[in-house]
Amino acid sequence: YSPTAGIPELRDAVAERYSRYNPELKGKNVIITPSGSTALLEISQAFVDPGDEVLVPSPGFVIYAPHAKLAGGVPVEYKLTEGDFQPDIDYIQSKITSKTKMIVINNPANPTGGVLSEENRNALADIAKDKGIMILSDEVYDSFIYEGKHSSFLPYLDRAIVAGGFSKMMAVTGWRLGFAMANEECMDALIKMQYHVCASPSMPGMYGVLGALPSIDPYIENARKVYKARRDLITKRINEIEGMSLIPPRGAFYAFPSYDMDMPSQELANELVKAGLICTPGSAFGTFGEKHLRFSYAASEEKIDKGMDILADTVRKIRGGRI
Repeated sequence: YSPTAGIPELRDAVAERYSRYNPELKGKNVIITPSGSTALLEISQAFVDPGDEVLVPSPGFVIYAPHAKLAGGVPVEYKLTEGDFQPDIDYIQSKITSKTKMIVINNPANPTGGVLSEENRNALADIAKDKGIMILSDEVYDSFIYEGKHSSFLPYLDRAIVAGGFSKMMAVTGWRLGFAMANEECMDALIKMQYHVCASPSMPGMYGVLGALPSIDPYIENARKVYKARRDLITKRINEIEGMSLIPPRGAFYAFPSYDMDMPSQELANELVKAGLICTPGSAFGTFGEKHLRFSYAASEEKIDKGMDILADTVRKIRGGRI
């Protein structure tokens, strides 16, 4: 077995890498977890009590609300602004009650590709401080931002816990290794929780990641260029389709276009599957995800073009009453 919080060398390496956002970050502020998803689960299990309300983004990644429920909490959806998909600050404030324990932020975001602005990051940090609310910031896509900069919550570890992972950074999704960063008090609770969840993360995977981390930046820089070109291609193709609209996503590798047809997203996704194109209906990501579809552009430009041909043809048939 490894130490419950992971091997010290990797904890130190992660702290050094992310000290660009918080110079005071040390290895003792890092826990290595068996996947970023496990980090999110352990955070909710450690800090959400029965009856606590957890504000989750809508549209947002599919596990945030279930994690709140598994801890006995109550997930409460909050809206994002249309197009650039920023947290709606006024809406969030209207949903805060005496039972609100946590606000979940995803930056950059799945499914929208939205990148949190520094202004909104600061506003959310102020709300958390004023109301005594914890922020859980899922920043697993921090390596993939195409315009602007990453506004991390790492400077606010007095009120935030930041989750990350190696799966997206290094394209090792099958290795199942992630991490979380927190102040020392929260870290003690997370280490205790991790012991009861898994005892410890995988030793071979940790040493593999440790060996790759010092030389990963050239790979990431090249990957960003590739993904940006794919992002530009899928944005262009979608915006050429009548009734569909997409502002270029600034991060991650997902496109989340809206459409104007009078058809539930699940039904539209089913029609696309019949035609040979797999995507995710917006309704899968929460109440406010309806009338959208999610596409991943972590595929070759040839496959993206082929998929967009199917999308354009299917939408044309639906609009023409042939489906």
